[in-house]
Amino acid sequence: MSGRAAGNPHAGSVLTLARAVLRTALLPALAAIAAGTVVATLLVGATGLYGALVGGGVALASSLATIGMMRFSAALPVTVVMLVALGGYGLKLIGLLLVMLVAQGVSAWHPMSLALTFLATVLVWAGAEVVAFRRTPIPTLLIDDPRLIDDPSADRPER
Repeated sequence: MSGRAAGNPHAGSVLTLARAVLRTALLPALAAIAAGTVVATLLVGATGLYGALVGGGVALASSLATIGMMRFSAALPVTVVMLVALGGYGLKLIGLLLVMLVAQGVSAWHPMSLALTFLATVLVWAGAEVVAFRRTPIPTLLIDDPRLIDDPSADRPER
């Protein structure tokens, strides 16, 4: 665990999950890009190849940006981590929409090959994220009050 994450149990969980997602999702995502590239090249030719590479590359960059945001925000307070996650998601959606709108008009690549490879890569990555979350032994409920850890039936203290 990094020095900035020491003493923050939430940071350890976020960093552990980020590592697990990267390990679990990278190879299947690259395989999806490779499969999309092969199929698009066989069916459409060179423009299919270029479209599939662009679509897969954009999807992979978007997915890796999520890992970067997780690592960047891990040591921040939990509310800020959620703000970064939701804000980053919104910015990524807008960015991906703009990239796809611009990519549609480029004649150097086949737009359907781009879209289908993009979609396949995103779906494979999302599935791998679920698998990584299920397999990673991280607590999903972190309780800071030692009295509640020792005695779960204890009443919450007055604030």
